[in-house]
Amino acid sequence: MSLGLARRISLRPVSGHAPRSPLGVLVTTVGSKYRGSKQFLLVYAKLITAAQNGQLVYYEDVASLLGINQPGYHMAREVGQVLGEISEEECRMGRPMLSAIAVASRGFPGEGFFSLATRLGKFEGRTSQEERAFWQSERGLVYSEWRGQ
Repeated sequence: MSLGLARRISLRPVSGHAPRSPLGVLVTTVGSKYRGSKQFLLVYAKLITAAQNGQLVYYEDVASLLGINQPGYHMAREVGQVLGEISEEECRMGRPMLSAIAVASRGFPGEGFFSLATRLGKFEGRTSQEERAFWQSERGLVYSEWRGQ
């Protein structure tokens, strides 16, 4: 990872962009299984590079970076975990959910993406049309953020 990319992944909290306890302490909604690990940084870097190039990242690619090559529940759970942790970090920095560019093989994010967006206070929709509109908007914001626009 380049020094410039490492600086861009700053993990300093920004007020008002993530769930907080009544005492103002940042609260995680997904836990911290991968935060700070080599796998976390590899997935983070993969997502940022894809965002800078206007590309999507498939869940299978994320799973591969985690060392998981067998499709199924375990893969889905672990991919969702690391993507959730990354999106929480991005939200804390006042940036859009970077996981908006991570998709299943059908080219659309899974239910976990929308559940996390709801917990982060970014999405209140219920219908598939509202999900698609939110995802397209958030994905566009990610591309704009990481392309420097």
